[in-house]
Amino acid sequence: MTPKGSSCPSCGADASGRFCNSCGAALAPGMCASCGRSLPASARFCANCGASAGARRTGGGRVSKAWGAAAGAVIALAVALVLIARQDGQARATTADASASAPLAGAAPGSPPDISQMSPRERFDRLYERSMRASESGDTATVERFAPMALLAYQQLDSIDSDARYHAALLRLHTGDISGAAALGDSILALTPGHLFGYVVEATVGRWRHDEPATKAAYAGFLSHYDAEVRAARPEYTAHKMIMDDMHQRAIAAAAGKK
Repeated sequence: MTPKGSSCPSCGADASGRFCNSCGAALAPGMCASCGRSLPASARFCANCGASAGARRTGGGRVSKAWGAAAGAVIALAVALVLIARQDGQARATTADASASAPLAGAAPGSPPDISQMSPRERFDRLYERSMRASESGDTATVERFAPMALLAYQQLDSIDSDARYHAALLRLHTGDISGAAALGDSILALTPGHLFGYVVEATVGRWRHDEPATKAAYAGFLSHYDAEVRAARPEYTAHKMIMDDMHQRAIAAAAGKK
């Protein structure tokens, strides 16, 4: 568990516990995939053997950097969606009431969703949610497998609203593309001036870069538009209530001169 007063190695926010409240990144160290030595969460290379920390074991697995090539192939996206659909179907079957299903033991299990019928947004949302669930559980290997595919699905969207841009920004933060995340934060505010997600992204990027003026400016922008945006009752704010509440508390503390 990360002690109080520590910073998230992904976004730079103050963090404690197992996961970052701001970006969801795992705070626990991993192990070098090459030699097995312990790696701090912020390490880029193994101090023992010099291997890249990008290839690290998490929960007994090994993270591969080969997703960069796979992300460029549409077939990888289709395979990922099939896998997720199967996992969802298996989860539903596992949680079904055993006594109710006993008389039907010989029946064929329910079919997984037909991914060919998904809209581009449904494909993106499914891959985004899979990546975020993996991040929350500390499954770095799965994040590195699915996040690039989710970004590929994002590029295929017919239309892109602020909610989709915010999700893409989080994915870019999780894959280390801080500049890409910052650009998406700017695009949210350009698309919908005053949208709180834009300031959340700006503050997260500012903390990661240790850019205090930029972080404070993002907090100030968030507070100046907060009341009007809450009255607008955008559904995406409700879907991300914990993040909104955390950002509001941070912005108030910053305005009061607290860290």
